[in-house]
Amino acid sequence: MSFPGTPSHTELELLIAAGWLAVAILLGTLIHRAVGALLTRWAARSGSPFLRAIVRETRRPAAFIVPLLCVLAALPTISVDVPNAKSATAHAAGLLTLAAVAWALIAAIKVGGELIVARHRFDVEDNLLARQLGTRVDILERITSIVIVVFTIGLMLMTFPEIRAVGTTLLASAGIAGIAVGLAARPLFENLVAGVQLAFTQPIRLDDVVVVQNYWGRIEEIHSTYVVIQVWDLRRLVVPLSWFLDNAFENWTRRTANLIGEVYFCADWSLDVEALRAEIPAILGRTPLWDGKVQNCQVTDATDRAIQLRVLVSARNSGDLWDLRCFAREGIVAYLRDRQPQALPRLRVPALDSHEASPPRLNRAAHEAATNGQRIRTVDDNRTRGPG
Repeated sequence: MSFPGTPSHTELELLIAAGWLAVAILLGTLIHRAVGALLTRWAARSGSPFLRAIVRETRRPAAFIVPLLCVLAALPTISVDVPNAKSATAHAAGLLTLAAVAWALIAAIKVGGELIVARHRFDVEDNLLARQLGTRVDILERITSIVIVVFTIGLMLMTFPEIRAVGTTLLASAGIAGIAVGLAARPLFENLVAGVQLAFTQPIRLDDVVVVQNYWGRIEEIHSTYVVIQVWDLRRLVVPLSWFLDNAFENWTRRTANLIGEVYFCADWSLDVEALRAEIPAILGRTPLWDGKVQNCQVTDATDRAIQLRVLVSARNSGDLWDLRCFAREGIVAYLRDRQPQALPRLRVPALDSHEASPPRLNRAAHEAATNGQRIRTVDDNRTRGPG
């Protein structure tokens, strides 16, 4: 006999099951906090930054994993007359557990990559090793995270019987569909494979100075399918990863960051080249931009108007090189203006000689005609005047 307002047998079982699930979640939360506190103390005592970072980054996903595992462990002991209630709950808990485990794996991989890169500094002059490790770790970390996500989604989908049956059917008739999917996913897989190749061969690295399609810039980010290049005017150039394997480009920091630059200028033929060549080290020595390795001055061309000179200078990196070239050009101009003003570029006009300066001569016939006319006028004048 049941009284009005009293729950039925099924409702009572559901309430009891919900209570047990709540107890399991609470127990899992307490276990997570206790174990997390112990692991935090152990990592702090060990003095290892890797252990501390792993414990810190995996505590959040573990806050879901441990209670879900407790729920999965408690489900077999719960009896409910509602059809498919336990299986649906177990299915949902299993899906959430898979997602939390994937989250923890990605967090652990990210922490490991950050700690590996943190051992080498990027803000030093010789940061080649840091850029190599940073590039390799960054690309492999992104590719591994994508593989984990895809694999986890695949496992979660395969837990549904309907999708598993559809997958079996698709595999049985995967001819044209497989070709279509392969063609559609070709750019993605090309860039993923290119990312793996770039991670190991490293034609480009993070913070490399490159010239891509006539754009000068630095490698700012390397993602799983594309590269972001910061152009000198702070624009961003986004290039697919596969482009760097199929096209030629300039890498100014492939081995070292040291570079040699050119300064071209013109001067008059009267320039004392040896005096200028002796002055170049003094000009470069006035700035710390010059690394003191390369300096040279040569006449590279001579025309009927002026001579062309090239000054070679070297710097520690591309940014210093640009400023050093400007500094050297300004110093050379000041030297020519103050020390050899006669050597400044000028335009010569050929002077006229004495013959060219005299008025043009009359030709012989005109001269004789003028002389004869003068004689006739003289005779006529004498006749008119008469004797005496």
